[in-house]
Amino acid sequence: MSIPAFRLYLFDIDGTLLDSAADICGAARDTLEAAGATGLTDEQLRSYIGYHLNELFADVFPGISTERSDELLRNYRAIYPLRQHRSTRIYDGVPEMLAALPGLKSTATTKGSETARSVLTQFGLVNYFDHVQGTDGFPCKPEPDVLFRSIEKFGVAPEECLFIGDAAPDMEAGHRAGVKTCGVTWGYGDVTAMREQEPDFWIENPLELVS
Repeated sequence: MSIPAFRLYLFDIDGTLLDSAADICGAARDTLEAAGATGLTDEQLRSYIGYHLNELFADVFPGISTERSDELLRNYRAIYPLRQHRSTRIYDGVPEMLAALPGLKSTATTKGSETARSVLTQFGLVNYFDHVQGTDGFPCKPEPDVLFRSIEKFGVAPEECLFIGDAAPDMEAGHRAGVKTCGVTWGYGDVTAMREQEPDFWIENPLELVS
């Protein structure tokens, strides 16, 4: 099924544009081990990518207080940039896809906007975007807030937008925002859970967006 052109393309970052699991999971493991939790596997930690880290902390430490969870989140946010994204890479075809894609482009990531801009800059992708939007003090996906920020900035109608992501929270957030959704098969999300959200489109390669 061919994908029509849209006025605004919204992209998740981790698992969609960048293979960043090693750095995310490494920082999460360091955070948890410093708090006394050991033995979590990469597979377990990877399953939380795309969700707010407070969900991970609540599962690892049942009954954790909001204050303690926020403290662990601050610790993670201090540890993550120290890794300097050394184990992160761009998925094959992403730069070519972004260069060829018409229309406006923005991000919709659980990362904060400053962190998102920093990592996109490091990997030479930031200039492809007309705006970089992260989750800055408002509810994260599957809430639609991060999508609404870009939609409002550009003054476009939701139905003129396509959100591309790799996990069920992405698809749910897109539907709740009223935009079209596109699931990618190369990321970290549970494909079965994504199918339950009934994405409008599926792609197996970034270049399928512009084929």
